Amino acid sequence: MHPLVTTVLQRLGLGVLTLFLVSILIFSALAFLPGNFAKSILGQAATPETVAAFEREIGLDRPPVERYVNWIAKVAQGDFGESFASRVGYRRAVADIIAPRLWNTLFLASMTALIAVPLALFLGITAALYRNSLYDRAINAVTLTTISFPEFFIAYILMLFLAVKFHLLPSLANVKEEMEIGERIYRSALPALTLTLAI
Repeated sequence: MHPLVTTVLQRLGLGVLTLFLVSILIFSALAFLPGNFAKSILGQAATPETVAAFEREIGLDRPPVERYVNWIAKVAQGDFGESFASRVGYRRAVADIIAPRLWNTLFLASMTALIAVPLALFLGITAALYRNSLYDRAINAVTLTTISFPEFFIAYILMLFLAVKFHLLPSLANVKEEMEIGERIYRSALPALTLTLAI
């Protein structure tokens, strides 16, 4: 097998193993939390019968190991369960909550990559061509400075100059599904620029 394929498979396997271990830790931590989830959802006035029926309905009456195995099996099929955090309709599918945010995240990540990768390649190649020159030192100084600052600090500086002082970009990236691609890019430009400088 090619070494590159081996490396990719090893990284993917390590990523899956890490997710598995993190899920066990989080599930275990939630299982040991004090209090009663059913009572906190139904309220303190709920009768013991109502609480028991609700626990049976959502599977809290089963042992933690069985609940975890059942959850993993559903996740493998694309069912992430239901969320009780939102009061809209009492319950909402986790996939329905994540899907629009995931799409926006992927859009922003793609936009950032389209800026950052060519820029990094250009700066890296030109800095190597003019090694130990003033240009090379300036590029190293600027890139090390930008990646040394926290992302929120870079975001504040960019907002100050590009949104507040010169009104070139919006300070808030309110993106909606019905927006055209040009408007999406315009509204996502400031976060994408922030991530570009941070990475």
